[in-house]
Amino acid sequence: MASEVKKQTVTTVTTEVHDVDLGVVEYVDQPDQLHRLLGNRQIQLIAIGGSIGTALFVTIGNGLYKGGPGSLLLAYIIYACMMGLVNNCMAEMAVLMPVSGSFVRMAGRWVDEAFGFFAGWNFFLYEAILIPFEISALNLVLSFWRDDIPVAAVCAACVVLYAAINIFAVKFYGEAEFWLANGKIVLVLIVFLFTFITMVGGNPSHDAYGFRYWNKPGAFAEYITTGSTGRFEGFLGSLWSACFTICGPEYVAMVAGEAQHPRKYLKTAFKTMYLRFAIFFIGGALCVGIVIPYNDPTLSAILSGDSRGAGTAAASPYVIAMKNLGVSVLPSITNALLVTSIFSAGNAYTYCGSRTLYSLALQGHAPKFLRKCTKSGVPIYCLGVTMLFSLLSFLTVSSNSGQVITWLTDLVTAAQIIDYIVICVTYLRFYYACRAQGVDRKSLPYYGWAQPYCGYVGLIWMVFIVCTYGYTTFLPGKWNIGTFFTYYTMVLLAPILYFGWKLLKKTKVIRPGEVDLVWDRPIIDAYEAPFIDKNTSLWAEIPAFFHLRRESASESE
Repeated sequence: MASEVKKQTVTTVTTEVHDVDLGVVEYVDQPDQLHRLLGNRQIQLIAIGGSIGTALFVTIGNGLYKGGPGSLLLAYIIYACMMGLVNNCMAEMAVLMPVSGSFVRMAGRWVDEAFGFFAGWNFFLYEAILIPFEISALNLVLSFWRDDIPVAAVCAACVVLYAAINIFAVKFYGEAEFWLANGKIVLVLIVFLFTFITMVGGNPSHDAYGFRYWNKPGAFAEYITTGSTGRFEGFLGSLWSACFTICGPEYVAMVAGEAQHPRKYLKTAFKTMYLRFAIFFIGGALCVGIVIPYNDPTLSAILSGDSRGAGTAAASPYVIAMKNLGVSVLPSITNALLVTSIFSAGNAYTYCGSRTLYSLALQGHAPKFLRKCTKSGVPIYCLGVTMLFSLLSFLTVSSNSGQVITWLTDLVTAAQIIDYIVICVTYLRFYYACRAQGVDRKSLPYYGWAQPYCGYVGLIWMVFIVCTYGYTTFLPGKWNIGTFFTYYTMVLLAPILYFGWKLLKKTKVIRPGEVDLVWDRPIIDAYEAPFIDKNTSLWAEIPAFFHLRRESASESE
């Protein structure tokens, strides 16, 4: 790292940071107007809540239908491992430099300003478009109970609630996500226990079906064509399901600028991400392949369009299995928890979208008026712009909800994968900058293992995925221009954003020896200094929140 701190022109504000749970009060100079109010328990649950969405419980059935239980499990294992590589890259950068905007701003600082411009707008559009997607999904899930619920009323209620939760201090968002994410964990436990108990005979029929469906109809399904090619295409169908379902490191990174003790909290969150991949996603893929066969008549009818219920709890493999086994009440409980899960996801996207737009404004990649924050540290105009995208959910009033969701899903999936490409590219530039400037990476707060190989493998894999995700469009007789653009709109938009800004501003790729590895590090070091001797672990914070922590002798003096 450079021997001297480079001079930076930043607008600092003195922020009074309250840690309600630990009784900490600090006054620090922040390089932006955001406030560090998110505690450890909130960040850990945000990390869980951001990675678990409707796809894990409902649309994962699409991957089972196309590929069968064997392909589904294999696809989820492979993709989870690839996401582990991306997480390894993101962790090292975010823990070192926990700034607002995270990898979006790092891309502009460490690769090329034009690269940061493209990365920021890609991620913003990804987050903003996901808000109406979740609201549309919520409408569908509510239709599990009755069809006469006013769609417009649900859309309006979600828009108002998302705005209300995010317009106050970030701690209110953190509290909301803490409790909503707990609902997701409960739902995961319910479906996992349902799978185990029923497969060993704990069901009304006392049928210990075990892994029966792996043998009949089989572990690998044929999709599009037949034979070995058909089974491989079935595996690809399961892999595309994994691409949309498995996520997480980007959500941990986006709270970096508002974490109370960023390096310690983020380090824990990134380290436990591997466990979340294994338990939630790989475990979920295994359970889904156990409870129903890939050719279940109800699942096939819903996904083929012959029956209603696509996108609702009725399409969930777990709910279908519950009905097949004659289990009552549990489907309604599952659907109720799905409602909280979907609402939580939309809330998280609102937060990330507004913070991404704010980081773009800080870099001069968005209008300056968007830098305006309230006294509680909320980028108010960025929130307003982000909420405008939520109004797209009203399309479901006059259009079929399932069609809107399918279109948005295909569109944002490509943007999500592009985000991971950005993370890998940024990390590789960071890695070579450290080597060129003589920085010992083992001295950093987080040391990523097996680098730069993780970065290269992750990059190659994500490029492969984003290029082949819509391959079915190019098969004989399958061409449809509308489908092509839903798959590849974000892929086509990426070079336009990058080269457009590059030509406009005449930016250059930053050489490794010129990369600013200092940046806001002195400010962050100074901010974290008072926390060194404080017990800021999750297991100290949760009891303190519930007023169960006993005051120590040192604290009472």
